[in-house]
Amino acid sequence: MNVTRRGLLLAGGSLLGAALAESWRRWLPAGSKIEGELVGPSFALGHKLRDGGFPPPTGPIEETAVAVVGGGVSGLSAAWKLERSGLKDFRVYELESSAGGNSRFDENEIGPYPWGAHYLPFPQPESKAVSELLRELKVELGRDGKGRAVYDERFVCFAPAERLYLHGRWQDGLFPKLGATSAELAERDRFDRMMAGFRRRRGSDGKRAFALPLEESSRDAELLALDSMSMADWLDREGFTTKPLRWYAEYACRDDFGASLEDTSAWAGIHYWAARGEGPDDQVLTWPEGNGWLARRLAAVAGPRLTPRSLVHRVARTEAGVELDVLDAGTGRSRRVRAKAALLCLPQFVAARVLESRRAAPPSWLSEFRYAPWVVSNLTVEAPPAGRGAPPAWDNVIYGGRSLGYVDAAHQSLSQDRRRSVWTHYRPLTGEDTRKARADALARPWSYWRDAVLEDLAKPFPEIERSVRRLDVMVWGHGMVQPRPGFLWGSARREAARPEGRIFFGHSDLSGFSVFEEAQYRGVRAAQDAMSALGHPYRRSV
Repeated sequence: MNVTRRGLLLAGGSLLGAALAESWRRWLPAGSKIEGELVGPSFALGHKLRDGGFPPPTGPIEETAVAVVGGGVSGLSAAWKLERSGLKDFRVYELESSAGGNSRFDENEIGPYPWGAHYLPFPQPESKAVSELLRELKVELGRDGKGRAVYDERFVCFAPAERLYLHGRWQDGLFPKLGATSAELAERDRFDRMMAGFRRRRGSDGKRAFALPLEESSRDAELLALDSMSMADWLDREGFTTKPLRWYAEYACRDDFGASLEDTSAWAGIHYWAARGEGPDDQVLTWPEGNGWLARRLAAVAGPRLTPRSLVHRVARTEAGVELDVLDAGTGRSRRVRAKAALLCLPQFVAARVLESRRAAPPSWLSEFRYAPWVVSNLTVEAPPAGRGAPPAWDNVIYGGRSLGYVDAAHQSLSQDRRRSVWTHYRPLTGEDTRKARADALARPWSYWRDAVLEDLAKPFPEIERSVRRLDVMVWGHGMVQPRPGFLWGSARREAARPEGRIFFGHSDLSGFSVFEEAQYRGVRAAQDAMSALGHPYRRSV
């Protein structure tokens, strides 16, 4: 019998609880109506930046040392770095009612669940700020005799972590090995060896070939040249032609970048495997609410200095620093803020609409920043079906489908009550023009997405509709930036990150892909640059 980490943590549980849970699974109530709705983000409020018509600021002028615009992971990380460096006079302005950006979460009577990012890989040595945060939050508990980080077992993803549905049953792992030929398995082995080689490779500058954050990667010309071709072209060049391997690589690109093989830089595609750990270090940290667990704790550091439902609609340089106009979504009134420095932790297409210097004449490089639309759905499930084959896992993917499958929020729970759960279903809208996909997604009613999600899940679970009690949907119009060929090591990212006076930029799209490590890096770096400009002492985290 295999003893899992969850089994050890639940060693005191009773067999009676397990028997009751199993009997509940056999009872699938029929005829119930599925409720749900379309939930955030606040498109109507955000689209005011495009349409204009803001009222002039009234009332007293607000003064602060640093204004942080945007309460996603970048903005919250900037606030965290300012606070931990002793610069406490700052404000964070967030459009939504809750902070977190792509790491937002929600909760119901069952528990919390994510609306976006749902895991954090074990950090590598270059991710110094991530490790610093994890130590502060008591996620990293110390180091073992070999100097490796030791993490709180509650936050390391319980086994089984991943499974794939194909040929009418579930298998362990995400590579489609069920029914694969010897030639297909041999190609997978060759691919794994190449990725392992990239993980070990060092450039002539001594840096790892592929690192997180991206800026810590080697600048060897041979490596950077991979950015000029697509991942599809690289697979062709290296002779990776079998269907299972190509699907596996495409899944990775859709998962991290919301892009197809043809629309993903080969450098980015390889980075997906080569920048992370190998062996025991190739694990992830996760929570029922996904990275919302981290976002909530970062938001707590900002405390009352974080003001939600606040839309910054004008940012301008002044001789003394920066001037901002902020709309209060509750009252419909604008107020003026004067700051010594401002951190724009916003996507570039938004920054171009609020920054006075860019609004009149958008920079030429702006069109190179392209964003993938996503649809994320959360299903309240009673008596969750298990399916044939491998046991229920944390991440459950359906082979050949348009979605990425679903993540089980209850998988990481220590509760013995398995009668209910929340499944987070992810679907990047790839394979079509992003503008059209975005417009179509925003125009479609809740019922369209309800039916699409249920149809997808009906492949492994034909009677899934009988188990679902509620299905809420969030459409992310600009879910994540896409690392298209030529983008990562071209000039657009560098130009976008260039400060304007005491206006500094910090957002994950400045790295070319949307992951926690990059978002945190950009926010912390912007905070450090602002403190340098203001003459405030700090210890470098990045």
